[in-house]
Amino acid sequence: MNLLLLVLSFNINKSLSVQYVESAPIIDGKIEDLWTRADSAFKFVQFKPYEGDNPSDRTVVYLLQDNNNLYVAFRCYAENCPLTRQLSGNEDKVMLFLDPFASKTTAYYFGVSISGHRWDGWVLDDGRSTDGSWDGVWYCAVKVYEDRYEVEMKIPFKSICYKKGLSDWGINFQRYIASKKEQDYWVKFSQVEGTLVSKYGTLKGIQAKTPGYYFELFPEAFVRYDKTLDDTSIKPSASFNFKWDITSQMTLNATAYPDFAQIESDPFTLNLSRYPTHLDERRPFFLEGKEIFRTSDFGEHEGFYKPLEIFYSRSIGRSIDGEAVPIIAGLKFTAKSKNLNIGCFGAHTDEMTQTDSLIEPNRSFGVVRIKHTILHNSDIGLLASGSAVNRNDYNYALGIDGVYRAGINQLIIQTAMSDHNKKRGWAFSSGYFGIIKNFLTMGSVEVIQDSFDVQDIGFVPWIGMKKIIFLSGPYSSYQRGILNSLWLGAGVAMIQEPEMTSDWSKLLIFVLNPSLRNDWGSNISLQLGPYYEADTEYFNRSIDLSLWANGTRYHLSLGGNYGYSYNWYREFLSYQGTFWMDGDYNLLPRVELSLESNAWFEWDTTNTMIAITPRLTPRIEITITPDIKLEFFNEFVLLTPKKDINKTELNSNRLGFLISYNFRPKSWLYVAFNDHRSQDETNRLSLQNRVGAIKVKYLIYL
Repeated sequence: MNLLLLVLSFNINKSLSVQYVESAPIIDGKIEDLWTRADSAFKFVQFKPYEGDNPSDRTVVYLLQDNNNLYVAFRCYAENCPLTRQLSGNEDKVMLFLDPFASKTTAYYFGVSISGHRWDGWVLDDGRSTDGSWDGVWYCAVKVYEDRYEVEMKIPFKSICYKKGLSDWGINFQRYIASKKEQDYWVKFSQVEGTLVSKYGTLKGIQAKTPGYYFELFPEAFVRYDKTLDDTSIKPSASFNFKWDITSQMTLNATAYPDFAQIESDPFTLNLSRYPTHLDERRPFFLEGKEIFRTSDFGEHEGFYKPLEIFYSRSIGRSIDGEAVPIIAGLKFTAKSKNLNIGCFGAHTDEMTQTDSLIEPNRSFGVVRIKHTILHNSDIGLLASGSAVNRNDYNYALGIDGVYRAGINQLIIQTAMSDHNKKRGWAFSSGYFGIIKNFLTMGSVEVIQDSFDVQDIGFVPWIGMKKIIFLSGPYSSYQRGILNSLWLGAGVAMIQEPEMTSDWSKLLIFVLNPSLRNDWGSNISLQLGPYYEADTEYFNRSIDLSLWANGTRYHLSLGGNYGYSYNWYREFLSYQGTFWMDGDYNLLPRVELSLESNAWFEWDTTNTMIAITPRLTPRIEITITPDIKLEFFNEFVLLTPKKDINKTELNSNRLGFLISYNFRPKSWLYVAFNDHRSQDETNRLSLQNRVGAIKVKYLIYL
């Protein structure tokens, strides 16, 4: 027993030291003798598919630094597994993880594939979530030999935020062997818990001497061609973006007259529920630093819990009848330390008119976020957001949130108050996910007062709803064999819809979730029980099925739902169903074919099918080099009356292409084209809009 405790203690405190050098290594993918004098990380441990096993091949990582940069070199041997190179898909790769505040909750990641493709982002919520929106300035090179490949990275200290004077950072390394779909980490993790930041090793002796005061200037030039049924225009424009690293812990971002025209529109969706569709943020200015302004979630296990999103960035410059409200300027300040993060954000939008009528006035937005780390890797925070046209037209909200983490176990609590033109209300949301005596357990509570309203600044459309969900069941994981893990869950959901003042819906829920060793799996859930909504009582029943499969050259996920509930799109009670699919296949090393598909099935009150609405979006991506990509897509939206496939009509069609060229760090050239057509009164496809654009974003790094 004492020996076991000693081994576990050694793993938790795994560490290495960084060596200072006067002469920096050349970043060319060749590990020269200078590297071999450095301390190294080795003895990697397999995470998947066989947790805790020795890796199929050896990996060694070396670290050096000078005053301005951290240097990392991976030597990846290929003595037992063939190297896999396919630039557009699944291939051998390595990743570096850095926690430069020793926060135990948040880390940068830097990834490089064997073909030279690179990517970066954030690890959040102690490893439960990732965010690829961060785009840093760093350099890498790869060299491939017969028996190995080598990767070198150079990460300027001025490109990242770090705690000044902190000599010990959190660190971890990953190697992915594509031929076996194998993930190896320097630090041992449990598949049940995941790759927790709080279990990273320690990088000792770091001496980041870059003092800050560095600038990133992003001038942008944009030429856009627009054609509609009534008008044709060519509009040049320019915008200016600015980033100032005041210190290694404080950053100021600004933007003036930004162009946020989307290269590709949000995909079509047929919403049969009573609530609006949540849209993902894609605009660079709002993505930068968003990790501070978000509240905690459960990552891939988010489905049973909805956070109170009192700041929803898509509210700023929102779309009205397909046209975005212009943004005049935005300003963002963030400050980080080991235990405290602070963020302030402001933006101002211009007015919008149509046919000389004001449809959206000038509006100002403001957000303040404070988050403090407690109890090793847990957080407590405050978020204030607001929007105002004048003193009589405003929308404010104040929220407090906290999260407690202990291994796989996580408890989140949120409460918020709102004021919309003197209409005041409150809301509460809480969720738990964890394992209790081999029982995987999750639950959530949600109470939203009728007068709670954040429609101008947030996304909490479930006004007046009360909900309680509880699920639990035995969870088993297997070290060997076809089956990797299995969860059998059962539970209840109690829901009071907004218009129901006393009646509670009561649903029984059953879940079966097997995961296979080869990275295939499925999830089946069944729910049934008496339900009350839209002044109607009925027996709700539905079944959800999802499947996924991942191979060395393909990825496929698909699923569907079939149930009896209220159709808010047509305003009656009936059966309805959905189907979705997302798959891609690497036809050639540089060519990837993909297909996104949805289908909505609707029945009437006599159980007669009245419509099928499919959406198909085939896509071809050609990766010319690691920095140049060409993409073609076509979105078909069809309509099948009743179930007569022969009468299927093309309801709308959107096609386009995009050429993107990352010609230097954070500098891009885009050439894009979109053509959107939909049915008119004569059932013919007519042009809605055609857009062509050339956009250049150039980084000036001082």
